Amino acid sequence: MVNLAIVSMMLAFGATMAQANPTPNDDDGTPATVRYQTVEVDGLKIFYREAGPKDALVILLLHGFPSSSRMFDSLLPTLGRRYHLVAPDYPGFGHSDAPDAKSFAYTFDHLALVMEHFTEQLGLAHYTLFMQDYGGPVGFRMALKRPERVQAIIIQNAVSHEVGLSPLWETRRAFWHDRKANEAALRVNFISLESTRQRHVGTDPHPETLNPDTWTDEYAFLNRPGEEDIQLDLFYDYRTNVESYPRWQQYLKEHQPPTLVVWGKYDPSFTVAGAKAYVEDVPAAQVHILDAGHFALERKSQEITSLVVQFMESSVASSSGATKN
Repeated sequence: MVNLAIVSMMLAFGATMAQANPTPNDDDGTPATVRYQTVEVDGLKIFYREAGPKDALVILLLHGFPSSSRMFDSLLPTLGRRYHLVAPDYPGFGHSDAPDAKSFAYTFDHLALVMEHFTEQLGLAHYTLFMQDYGGPVGFRMALKRPERVQAIIIQNAVSHEVGLSPLWETRRAFWHDRKANEAALRVNFISLESTRQRHVGTDPHPETLNPDTWTDEYAFLNRPGEEDIQLDLFYDYRTNVESYPRWQQYLKEHQPPTLVVWGKYDPSFTVAGAKAYVEDVPAAQVHILDAGHFALERKSQEITSLVVQFMESSVASSSGATKN
């Protein structure tokens, strides 16, 4: 009985000490507070969402087309309990400034430069890149220019290999080859409500599980004054991304960053082969094919959150070279 009492006292003391000295990985389930902020970068007001302690490991969330930082709403209050999450809107997207296409060069080089300056403005010296769709071209440019800042890479339906481009890209290549002859047809399809919906639904066998607010909101965004010209300029520049694939692959082969790939298999534009191709460059890459579409967070937010936590804890936080911002 005495021994049992001593053990009970030791357990109680241990629990009290654990509460008094919580580890960085303690998580009581309370959602992190999300902060909505704006900072001036290169003369532009750049809007961003932020969550989590500023002394934690940073995850820089780079959104796709035609979305914004809003696509990460489900991750911020959950992953923000452990990490410092920062999700900016590019110029021309979301709540950031959208200067006229005649006065601002909407190219992926330019967006990447603004995002690089954005991280410097916030003092983010090191980060894990979470890249979805257009986030790939933006993020890989940042990684090639400043590889020492990138601690790891998380890829969600962002292509770096030609095998990842579905047959839909044949008509898009025609636009790149001759913009003048193909722009009118692309305008009709590019900005339509059905094409905006299809980016979300794809071949998903359960479209009733997807919230139509996502694509109707994006459709409204695409129809803002001047937005059509902005997005067509940027999409015309997409040809430079395909040309850059070999350089991105070489970066991965040389630096071997810890890599997590979470991929929605119902994506109409980017094939599953594009997800698996990352293993050719980073053999240790973790690849997970999910029952989801191009915007996989809409269907698999909890699963992706769990995969990211496991990845960060095993590949980044536990690394002896891991550096916080």
